[in-house]
Amino acid sequence: MAHEHTYKAFDTDIDLLRSSVTTMAELVERQFLRSIDAVRLRDLSLVTQVLAEEQNVNRLHVDTDLRCNQTIAKRQPIAVDLREIIAVLHINNDLERIGDEAKKIALKSRDFQATGSPIPLAGVEKMAALVTDMLRQAIGSFLQHDARAAAHVDELDDEVDTLRDELTRDLMKLMGADSSRVSAALSMVFVVQSIERVGDHAKNIAAFAINVVDGVDRRHAPTG
Repeated sequence: MAHEHTYKAFDTDIDLLRSSVTTMAELVERQFLRSIDAVRLRDLSLVTQVLAEEQNVNRLHVDTDLRCNQTIAKRQPIAVDLREIIAVLHINNDLERIGDEAKKIALKSRDFQATGSPIPLAGVEKMAALVTDMLRQAIGSFLQHDARAAAHVDELDDEVDTLRDELTRDLMKLMGADSSRVSAALSMVFVVQSIERVGDHAKNIAAFAINVVDGVDRRHAPTG
């Protein structure tokens, strides 16, 4: 639903904030996908790329945070306008943390250089694909003010959690059966946990999108 503003300058500020969210989301998604490829392909150059992009993410994180605070100070927005700016502040933090998880995955990928993955990677790749879809849908729901699309992110999160539990169980079983693979299996447990955390951050972003639309904070709402 389009929202009319008295001041064109405020519309410009909001557009700049939305553009910053879009740019940062694209950056951290690229980081995340590269980190998964680093695990899959055992390519150290991808690790280097993920680490190099961290500076860009951090700079955009700081710039967006500053622009949000300046907009609040200058325009003194209320109601849905204020909720949108507050949402950008929170989404900005979640996106920065997704970048952090991508960095952790990239660094862990080095542990598989010599031996490869301790388990078939199909489950890990499926989990990463679901999480990427969650992130795209969450950002889209915020940009489009689409609460229904945001709610769908929760359904995907359930699938991610199920996969995490299955993969962790398989890795724990492997560690118990073969002591020589404990180190690699433990590293993969950390990778799986980081992928799941990326999904959690996407779920947070979707919750902020719902908050912009209806003014309800769903992050800690009971499920079921």
